Amino acid sequence: MKFTLSWLKDHLDTTASVEEITEALTDLGLEVEGVEDKTARLRGFKIGKVLNAVQHPDADKLRVCTVLTADGEQQIVCGAPNARTGITVVVASPGTYVPGIDVTIQVGKIRGVESHGMMCSERELELSDEHDGIIELPSGEVGQEFVDWLAENQPAKVDPVIEIAITPNRPDALAVRGVARDLAARGLGTLRARDVQAIAPSFATDATIAIAADTLDDAPVFAGQVLRGVKNGPSPVWLQDRLRAIGLRPISFLVDVTNFFSYDLCRPLHVFDLDKVKGTVQVRRARAGEELLALDGKTYALAEGQVIVADDEGPISVGGIMGGERTGVSDETVNVLVESAWWQPIQIAMTGRALKINSDARYRFERGVDPAFTLPGLDQAVRMIADIAGGEASQVIVAGAVPDVARAYRLDTDRVQSLVGMEIAPETQRATLQALGFVLDGDMASVPSWRPDVLGEADLVEEVARIASLTKLVGVPMPRMQAGVPKPILTPLQRRLGTARRTVASLGYNECVTYSFIDQKSASLFGGGDDASMLENPISADLSHLRPDLLPGLLRAAARNQARGFADLALFEAGHVFSGGEPGDQVLHVTGLLVGRTAPRDVHKAARAVDLFDAKADIEAVLAAVGAPARVQIMRNGADWWHPGRHGTICLGPKKVIGTFGELHPRLLKEMDIQGPAVAFTIFLEEVPLPKSTNAARPALVLNDLQPISRDFAFVVPNAVEALTMINAALGADKAMIVDARVFDEFAGGNLPEGHKSLALSVRIQPQGATLKEAEIEALSAKVVEKVAKATGAVLRG
Repeated sequence: MKFTLSWLKDHLDTTASVEEITEALTDLGLEVEGVEDKTARLRGFKIGKVLNAVQHPDADKLRVCTVLTADGEQQIVCGAPNARTGITVVVASPGTYVPGIDVTIQVGKIRGVESHGMMCSERELELSDEHDGIIELPSGEVGQEFVDWLAENQPAKVDPVIEIAITPNRPDALAVRGVARDLAARGLGTLRARDVQAIAPSFATDATIAIAADTLDDAPVFAGQVLRGVKNGPSPVWLQDRLRAIGLRPISFLVDVTNFFSYDLCRPLHVFDLDKVKGTVQVRRARAGEELLALDGKTYALAEGQVIVADDEGPISVGGIMGGERTGVSDETVNVLVESAWWQPIQIAMTGRALKINSDARYRFERGVDPAFTLPGLDQAVRMIADIAGGEASQVIVAGAVPDVARAYRLDTDRVQSLVGMEIAPETQRATLQALGFVLDGDMASVPSWRPDVLGEADLVEEVARIASLTKLVGVPMPRMQAGVPKPILTPLQRRLGTARRTVASLGYNECVTYSFIDQKSASLFGGGDDASMLENPISADLSHLRPDLLPGLLRAAARNQARGFADLALFEAGHVFSGGEPGDQVLHVTGLLVGRTAPRDVHKAARAVDLFDAKADIEAVLAAVGAPARVQIMRNGADWWHPGRHGTICLGPKKVIGTFGELHPRLLKEMDIQGPAVAFTIFLEEVPLPKSTNAARPALVLNDLQPISRDFAFVVPNAVEALTMINAALGADKAMIVDARVFDEFAGGNLPEGHKSLALSVRIQPQGATLKEAEIEALSAKVVEKVAKATGAVLRG
């Protein structure tokens, strides 16, 4: 939103400087994005007088002028048709930068004649588009700064331009008057009264306007007034200057009026050439196949159901967005229909987005134009047209009715303290709201029709605090609400998740954050991809299903990195996976992925390919960090995407699985385009039981001063027997004294029976209370042999 200082002062009686105004605007929530100071670029241009102008000896269209300047008499070659003796001009001396042509003037020769400067046109100084001749000033002293002359004689041309950012909830600030109202409420001046009398009708028109019954919800009111005998042409200079200052190009008076009211009062209008309108003006829904050649020169295919303005021959305007070329005004226009309507914002936004039309009218209507100003805005526009372009007006024609947006909320003057923390006197609060246009009746505040954003009592408090300035808010320490240490905010699961993430990161993994949505093919590889997890409206075809596991996203990330030359990767992610689309169909996983080698290749050959024991070590470290039980079982009942013989599931019982680790299936790696070995682990964080004790203190350290002993056993077992079964059997021989058991050797072949292997166990025994005697050790060893033999059919190797 742009406006000039003088434009603002049309609505605000103030002596505040530009700096004070811009500071107040930002503080009020209307953030100033910039202030254009036109005087800066015009400094250096000075007034001169042409003493003599003669024909150039070698060019028909050039004249050699003797110009009296601040530096004395200078010879300047000029091609302007109005360069002649006696006129007062604007001179750019050598070294002066001319913004309109992006050139710094230098002394030079033009067709053999030396020129010491330049006499400027308005376009070369970016004052207007006029470039048919150089500037002729009616007065001015030689050597005077041109910018100072403008400030005295044509201040609009050097008026500062202020640009502010408007949030979507403040459509009232899209009018210069709305900005002035906020500043007046802040105390930077007084809002000027604006009392424009409607023009008395001179004749009764037979023009008719109708709104289709199925369109009233999106276009509740459409008003028009006919003016006949108008004379269209260039706008007055003051109007052209204002439009140019904010970046709009003056077109003709009838068009410029509509642009002026959009910015001045946030009242978009449209003017139809009545002689080009055929029959009744109708507001209706577009029909299939209809098109409109709009004023921007483009033809738009209208979708069925969009709200348009039409006559008997078809569409003449996209309602509230842009008019059509067929009924547009021109210099020959003498009879017009001035339109003022109110359009439903959501409908405007949807239509504008579908047609890809951006206009000032759409920008305002989709944010919410004041519906109560529909008819007064028409009156003021018709009065301005009649005063400047002449003509006589008909009666106002209205179809539909202005929507009722009246509402009131209770003003509780104590809520400013409780909601904002500011102390503002009740009478100040009431005065603030009245200055903003609210009508107070007792403790009820009626909201003005131009403020669609005020929708409750809290919004009244916000308005009071905004005008008072939130910069005055002083921080006050709040008293402790309860004694003692407050209860923790994070749940145990949230704390565990943080611990798991930090632990995995400390092991050298890089955290990834991937989409919760994946393509159906990838989802089906991990047990998903069914209709229960399919999105109804996916953002793209490859994000069509909820992820059933974290591995698809990590493998895709690994594939992208490998395609860019990064072969060795350690990635992890913590997040939810989904078995369906219902709220209870999601669980929390922590997944790590290792691809390639453990380290870059080197001369010492210390690096190796990652294997399942890397994943096993990492998952055990994370489980220990989150407080999982130390004693677990490792089984082989993992999902299909794990290597059938090189993975394990960590269980607390036959049905209590808390994690999985191992190599990924080669078929899966091929499908996901992964090169090299890949191992992974997944922790089902919600399945890890919480400690039975809630005491945060560590248990007492128990030290045993008796030396542990180890005994080794070699068993011959069938090849199908798993080492874990033997280990669990050995540990169960005496749970009090046997603290560890592990396989340290495997042998096959030799004199062993076919289909059998030899597994050697090392069992660690910790005496309790007294040193074990040899007989006790032998008895315990016999129990180990018995337990292992019973569980696996093993035979002690001789």
